[in-house]
Amino acid sequence: MPISALIIDDEKLARDELKYLLDSIGGVDVVAQGSNGIEAVNLIEEHRPDVVFLDVQMPGLDGFAVLKNLIERNRACAASAALKGRPESDGEAVPTPHIVFATAYDQYAVRAFNVNAVDYLLKPFDQARVQEAVDRVHARLASPGFGGSPILDSSQSESPQVSSSSGSSNPIESQLDTLLRMLNPAVRAQQPAKLIVQAQSRLLLIDQSEVCFATIDEGVIRIVTRAFEGQSKCRTLEELQDQLDSARFWRAHRGFLVNIDQIREVVPWFKSSFQLRMNDKQQTEIPVSRNQTKRLKELFNL
Repeated sequence: MPISALIIDDEKLARDELKYLLDSIGGVDVVAQGSNGIEAVNLIEEHRPDVVFLDVQMPGLDGFAVLKNLIERNRACAASAALKGRPESDGEAVPTPHIVFATAYDQYAVRAFNVNAVDYLLKPFDQARVQEAVDRVHARLASPGFGGSPILDSSQSESPQVSSSSGSSNPIESQLDTLLRMLNPAVRAQQPAKLIVQAQSRLLLIDQSEVCFATIDEGVIRIVTRAFEGQSKCRTLEELQDQLDSARFWRAHRGFLVNIDQIREVVPWFKSSFQLRMNDKQQTEIPVSRNQTKRLKELFNL
């Protein structure tokens, strides 16, 4: 059975191209198209599609504002239903569809999509990548427990998880809400830009971008930059990771936290595994855990 889909993009050529590719692939019924965010909200409410191919950058109500509108509306419906003592399903909430972003957005946003396991297509569209996105949506809709659940692979269990503090019991909404907060400039500005590293008897204040990777050895967190090595006062890699830009730093392995910008080379290893050759003086090679191999391939389109 084909999945129902909406295409929302302010550029007609982009809509036509994506529609052509989806028709060529098959298994997708494009029920409607829209050219702006307001149409997107109305069409989602009217058609309740399985998936929305949503442009990020649109005049007026952009793709992120569309998501915010849907999430806030559904929460208001849920709150109203709770006050009236009736099931949420009796309200006017609209099921949150799977979202595949179509974007020519900056690197930060693409990494934010990766961190939150939200699928995306970069413009200009590539047929193989569109096929991959469609296959993922098909698989998750067909898999028990994934109907109405987030675009998230079970193999990505090491990735940052959405906490209940997001205020939604709906896993898709929780994940998208986290994405919106990550991309909010005000939230990004709250993240400390500097990191304290102890090198011998000195406490150095460095930019996060200078860190190549961090690793733990016998309970000591070692931080490696392109210029020097030092130690962190953090007790665990998890604690250090909380202080770092979550769109830049990736837990490639249980014992390593790497800066994506400082990966020099991806080295194929035995049994379809990989190592990362970093940009430090030693060109350290870091293993990628089996659970993170798929994330690596998605991150760099391997």
